Amino acid sequence: MNKKLAKIKYKANNFEIIEEGDHVLCAVSGKQIKVEELHYWNVELQEPYYSYKEAFLKKENLEKK
Repeated sequence: MNKKLAKIKYKANNFEIIEEGDHVLCAVSGKQIKVEELHYWNVELQEPYYSYKEAFLKKENLEKK
């Protein structure tokens, strides 16, 4: 693992790697997510989530506003 932060463009059903790296950081928890294990993200906000739990928390927080 080269410990480099990847830059990614999140799309509806997939993502495009803009700058090579091995991980991204969860927008909610800050946890590292290996690119090959990235399954949850928000296209509109262009941010990744570690798991469905973080994605749900983000959605809940946005709905409260």
